[in-house]
Amino acid sequence: MSQTVLITGSTSGIGLGIAREFAKAGYSISFNGLEKNGAEIAAEVGKEFGVKTFFSGANLLQPAEIEKYIGETEKNLGTIDILVNNAGMQHVAPIEEFPIEKWNAIIGLNLSAAFHTTQLVFAGMKKRNWGRIINIASVHGLVASEYKSAYVAAKHGLVGLTKVTALEGAPFGITANAVCPGYVDTPLVRGQVADQARTHNMSEEEVIAKVMLSKHTVKKFVSTESLGALCVFLASEHAQLITGTAIPVDGGWSAQ
Repeated sequence: MSQTVLITGSTSGIGLGIAREFAKAGYSISFNGLEKNGAEIAAEVGKEFGVKTFFSGANLLQPAEIEKYIGETEKNLGTIDILVNNAGMQHVAPIEEFPIEKWNAIIGLNLSAAFHTTQLVFAGMKKRNWGRIINIASVHGLVASEYKSAYVAAKHGLVGLTKVTALEGAPFGITANAVCPGYVDTPLVRGQVADQARTHNMSEEEVIAKVMLSKHTVKKFVSTESLGALCVFLASEHAQLITGTAIPVDGGWSAQ
């Protein structure tokens, strides 16, 4: 019987890329996201790779909905062997102008939701003496940038949560790691590139190298396929001694 991986925020962008790599490797996938056609997206991935899928549009800012989502996943796909906390949001503003509701939402989705999902799957993983928890943090879990107070605080917190989870999980065969990407090549980011090019009267190539990837020493976006492949590796037996880490995939950004 194939193992089941639950991936939050998995109907678009990074999460969908990760889901596709797990599906390619034969895992059953529990999808979650805000896309109105999320169920169709999940079904299409399942059909393409011949794996079982489940979709929930649970609002991860609501602990009761997270608990319901976990229960529905177990009912439809069986035990949750691997948890990938990927869902997130961003807002950019100076500290003195940062909207309180945006601060609360960013901390709630990027950090608190990952705590709730971890708490709900942890007992089962301990009972089975096996589990993998992979938190998609950010290079901003390691370094800071101006105007991103909530996001940087949440991602630093997620790296800290990862370390505690790794320590508590170690006696029970549970690993926990944080993946810390720089700028990732997603439709959302490509849209930002086009907007910046128009705003600054630059070519898209110039925007990518000089604006978007100014802190990447390697002037390339991170691919969602690469992040997915890393997550599949972290879920494997080869990674059983990799735990409590924050792995940068950032083109050398955090080396500076």
